[in-house]
Amino acid sequence: MSKIFYDHLIVLEDLEKELRDLVETYEEREELWQLIDEIIHHRVLGCILVNLPSKHHEVFITRFCGAPHDETLLQFVNELVENDIEEVISKELQQLQEEIVEEMFI
Repeated sequence: MSKIFYDHLIVLEDLEKELRDLVETYEEREELWQLIDEIIHHRVLGCILVNLPSKHHEVFITRFCGAPHDETLLQFVNELVENDIEEVISKELQQLQEEIVEEMFI
């Protein structure tokens, strides 16, 4: 996995513990983490685009595609949205973690 500008907002300790307890092999855990990483990526970008006025979407996507690691992207988005985007993303990721843990036991 490469570094993405929102990585510091990802805290998945509960999910990590559940996966360790539930999944037996390293390969299975790696495969699940890859899927989870993709889900996180889609949820975070969706969260940003929902909050970011549509007239700024193209600039954001262009900047993101050019430098996905650039932490100034959060500052850029924060200047254009009403809510603190880091807080919005953190809440979204907490909700996602709860959803995944819940789904694992269905």
